[in-house]
Amino acid sequence: MSSPRTDARVALGVLATVDPVLRESTTLGLVLGSPGAVVVRHDIDADAGTLRRVVVDVGGVIEDETVPLEHACLSCAVREDALPAIARLADDGRWDTIVLALPVGAESLPAARALCAHAAPGEILERVRVATVVAVVDLASVEEDLLGGELLAERGLALTADDERAVGEALAAQLEHADLVVTDGDAAVHPTGSGLVDRLRAVDSGRLDGLHALTAADVAAGTHDSVCGERRANPVAARSGTAAPPADGDRSWTLELHTPRPLHPERLLDRVEDLGSGRVRARGVFWVPNRPDSACLWDCAGGQLAVGDLGPWRTVAGAAQRHTRIVVVGATGPDGHDDRLRLRAAFRDVVARPAEVADGGLAWLGRPDVLAPWLGARGELDEV
Repeated sequence: MSSPRTDARVALGVLATVDPVLRESTTLGLVLGSPGAVVVRHDIDADAGTLRRVVVDVGGVIEDETVPLEHACLSCAVREDALPAIARLADDGRWDTIVLALPVGAESLPAARALCAHAAPGEILERVRVATVVAVVDLASVEEDLLGGELLAERGLALTADDERAVGEALAAQLEHADLVVTDGDAAVHPTGSGLVDRLRAVDSGRLDGLHALTAADVAAGTHDSVCGERRANPVAARSGTAAPPADGDRSWTLELHTPRPLHPERLLDRVEDLGSGRVRARGVFWVPNRPDSACLWDCAGGQLAVGDLGPWRTVAGAAQRHTRIVVVGATGPDGHDDRLRLRAAFRDVVARPAEVADGGLAWLGRPDVLAPWLGARGELDEV
């Protein structure tokens, strides 16, 4: 993030979390400690198809309005309500920092993408600079939130009627995209939670320990790089390793599964439970010999696995050669249970043997495509 010293635009921060108490505590601390800050808090009622907008500053509640949405989703909320509300607050002149507190469980990337697109000359947010994307996390609960199987809907946090995301899916996306991760709790008391945060947050992100330490100046001190944000979310660039040696008592770990060879479609289907389940966060890309031109997504969190066709390798990975690379983050259980042996064994089994791809994969082109229900129909390039 670059310094905004000569930028007269109003700084705009985006705040994301999976904990409603943390969101309230963080936003309250920001406005009480910074008279020049104003918070726009959004909450979506999927059943009613409405959005509640609450605007607060150090003086109290400025606006509290519930409005109908054409579609009860985050993108609609940003387009229909957040953009004009933020523009209005920027034009008011009373505040130098605006914080958009997203609905609890919302991922920050789509919101930041829309805000950056409209914060340009001639656009509705031309007086605004998207400054910092902040993720707030509780070190005491992050291990269960990230690696457990509870759904957002089970906590009453689903953003749409068909929102079936796990809490871990939402939390992982928030941590991986954030410019700044703010933690609540003592890292010495919760070393595994602290380790998981450091293993998932971007290498170029910042970390601030303690909600009380966050100020509007921290939110304003930068300019969000949308290109960098998109790169952080690209599974090809899934982070490997951790920023610092593990602390005493830290049970977190990172496992990188990598090969230039494709995965065997039939064996992958047979062993998908072994490779794509458990208390882990895993993401990356793979390829299969009957789709040689397609980069395929591997995304696992909260016990849920998503696979899909990301498109041609040259588009997804640029100059990178096709490969299979999955980065897994997890934690050894208090009882010593560790998923890494199972994951390594399953991965070794599903990687295609050299003899199976000696013909360049031509033998697979005439076989039934067992992964079509998940990857879709093969494209023309893959069928050649």
